[in-house]
Amino acid sequence: MPGENLSRDEARERAALLSVDGYEVSLDLRSAIGEPAAPDGDARTFRSVTTIRFRCAEPGAASFADLVAPSVTAVSLNGTDLDPGEVFDGARIRLDDLAAENELVVDARCAYSRTGEGMHRFVDPEDGEVYLYTQYEPADARRVFANFEQPDLKAPYRFEVCAPEGWTVWSNGTGELTDGVWRFAETKPISTYITAVVAGPYHHVTDSYTRAFDDGTTLEIPLGAMCRKGLAPYFDADDVFLVTKQGLDFFHDHFDYPYPFGKYDQAFVPEYNLGAMENPGMVTFREEYIFRGKVTRASYEGRANTILHEMAHMWFGDLVTMEWWDDLWLKESFADFMGSFANVGATRFKDAWITFANRRKAWAYRADQLPSTHPITADIRDLEDAKLNFDGITYAKGASALKQLVAYVGQDAFLEGARRYFKRHAYGNTRLGDLLSVLEETSGRDMAAWSRSWLQTAGVNSLTPQVLLTQEGTVDELAVVQEAAESHPELRPHRVAVGLYRRTAEGALERYARAEVDVEGPRTVVAELAGAEAPELVLVNDDDLTYCKTRFDETSLATLREHLGALTDPLARALCWSALWNLTRDALMPARDFADLVLRFAGRESDIGVLQMLHAWTDTALLRYAAPAWREEGGRLLAEGALKELRLAEPGSQHQLTWARFFARVASGAADLQLLQGLLEGTEKIDGLDVDQELRWAFLEPLAAHGAADERVLAAELARDDTASGKRHQVRCLAARPSASVKAEAWASVVGSDALSNALVEATIAGFDQPSQRELTAPYAARYFDAIERVWAERSIQIGMDVVRGLFPSFQDSPATLEATDAWLDAHRDAPPALRRLVLEARDDLARALRAQACDTAAG
Repeated sequence: MPGENLSRDEARERAALLSVDGYEVSLDLRSAIGEPAAPDGDARTFRSVTTIRFRCAEPGAASFADLVAPSVTAVSLNGTDLDPGEVFDGARIRLDDLAAENELVVDARCAYSRTGEGMHRFVDPEDGEVYLYTQYEPADARRVFANFEQPDLKAPYRFEVCAPEGWTVWSNGTGELTDGVWRFAETKPISTYITAVVAGPYHHVTDSYTRAFDDGTTLEIPLGAMCRKGLAPYFDADDVFLVTKQGLDFFHDHFDYPYPFGKYDQAFVPEYNLGAMENPGMVTFREEYIFRGKVTRASYEGRANTILHEMAHMWFGDLVTMEWWDDLWLKESFADFMGSFANVGATRFKDAWITFANRRKAWAYRADQLPSTHPITADIRDLEDAKLNFDGITYAKGASALKQLVAYVGQDAFLEGARRYFKRHAYGNTRLGDLLSVLEETSGRDMAAWSRSWLQTAGVNSLTPQVLLTQEGTVDELAVVQEAAESHPELRPHRVAVGLYRRTAEGALERYARAEVDVEGPRTVVAELAGAEAPELVLVNDDDLTYCKTRFDETSLATLREHLGALTDPLARALCWSALWNLTRDALMPARDFADLVLRFAGRESDIGVLQMLHAWTDTALLRYAAPAWREEGGRLLAEGALKELRLAEPGSQHQLTWARFFARVASGAADLQLLQGLLEGTEKIDGLDVDQELRWAFLEPLAAHGAADERVLAAELARDDTASGKRHQVRCLAARPSASVKAEAWASVVGSDALSNALVEATIAGFDQPSQRELTAPYAARYFDAIERVWAERSIQIGMDVVRGLFPSFQDSPATLEATDAWLDAHRDAPPALRRLVLEARDDLARALRAQACDTAAG
């Protein structure tokens, strides 16, 4: 990473000096398969020739272009050849004595990537085919072609690509193959990070979308979807196209701005680091969204949400783009909000707000309590900061703030503000003030005050009900008490719904009164609820209008401990589960109590996404927050409970599948492992449970981790599933085996070598770090702290992040590990801020776990 960082100050200086008229980019990718026609047959690099036409506001001034490449063959500026050895330092091309109008031509050898950054090259183990795709955000287009790598230097692009015979190539514009070269139509003005190239023998399906407008015009959008040939049998492109068309209808209805980028292709690509990327006209997704085995409705909902999230970016992010990464939220918060908003409004997934409340906001709550928390509008000093700010604050908290904003100004005013924003700033760049000004116009509200509280401060507030009853047993006064952490003391304005719940004669826990109120300051009285019958449960963020940690009074908490399963409204139930989990994370509820609630009530949970989240939280409760002395008993209780629910679930149902996966995760006793082995071998049966290939790997990992599946068994399974997915699963299972030599080999392959691709690094780390192997991995705690600074310096930022996060000794959960972390931080005050941030976050998670363990120990 040395020399590759770009500061905000440098970007601002360059933006004030330069404006870009256009790019012409020519890539020769024939070397991807070592094709003899390629210049040198080198499958590690490809030729990249870029012509940039740009203007300079101060003729005679100097600037630079960005390029990260092994070598540069030639550079010319305004017809004058420059010495690459003098002007290129591996990351930048120095440009001196600029004219008013300039033409820069750069001929370079760029490197194929195995880390998912730049031009990623993947060889399919199933058939040997090679697949390429690009991924750039925030700043990796410079690994593929020379450019000015910052979002506010937008320009149109023309791409042409030479590719191996038989390949198809896609980019942002429509393409044609003429004379052996793929030539693409010029794009609209866009930022470097959303240009894209996808190339290879992909399986390709087409469709089209037509939209008639009130003015009599018609918009036709060619649709495409692609994946590796090996995934074609599983590719449900019809459902992808269905959601795509529903989304295009929804956004046209609400945005009043026709989709501006011509075609709409969606590529599902291998070894992808992200969920997806909003390249206009050429959206890329991780191929795990193509389901090889049976999955639940939540998986299809998640895919639809991602499709709609990326589609919203065509307007929020691509058409109108933030000036610098400080305002990343201007695209990500909106897209995250719009994903759920459109899912509910346009598709079959009408409960998407439940998923948002339960899953997305959990991500935000965690991020907002880390030492690295930041305002939604962040202070992004450089590209390393930007890379780390694709986090729960920018996405989920930002989306939650927008959900609160809709409740504050009204949906009509919010959407009218969006429409004006698009029309006013089309193909341009914006800052926070540009959005606030249109929202003030449409709502009449003081957006500056709202922004100061919600966008420009960090931290999460807690809201707790206070109930005073009359002698007759009715509500005398109900108030909402607001609290904030000392480190982030801002008390925000909240538009909330307060719901009162009682049990019916039939035992159902249902809402009988509701009031909306503006909560401001430390205490707000909800006058409208005075005189109501005494509630058994008060839910202070009913309907999930705001972003806060919900707390309970004593009566409400006692009710949930006994009757949570009787709560009939699925969103209210999800909100209560979320609140109980926050109590557990905050060491206010023992982990064993949370596990007990899951054992008693999760079997009644109807929403499959909520159930899956409960299982994930319960894993964390057992493995990180429970008292060490209780873990064995807790694991046994959870395995017994999971197996009971697995057998009770409707045969063939998604609930049965979800409980089967959870049982595999908590299985540890001999009988549990024997059952998993029998289900794999066919000697055991559970009515309706189809043990498909993906479920087989889910069962094999705990068997491998407990020494019940050796290298021979895993090799046989790979022979059965000799695919890219199978290889990732096998690598994870191999690293999970309980052997000192296995751990040493896994560590060396990730920390001591860069031979593994990003996907196999991720799989190896996941297998290495097994909670049942704390003693086995204990020696690696000290090695971690010895290695991370070197890894950060030598590897790409993506791999650096994977290693620093994934190999932190979180299962060495003792004060000694906390002390070792503090010692490293104290001794490395000058380490890169992004590296220190990752270590600080891991330290905070460990400290939180130790506090939760102390709480659980006291309860025992």
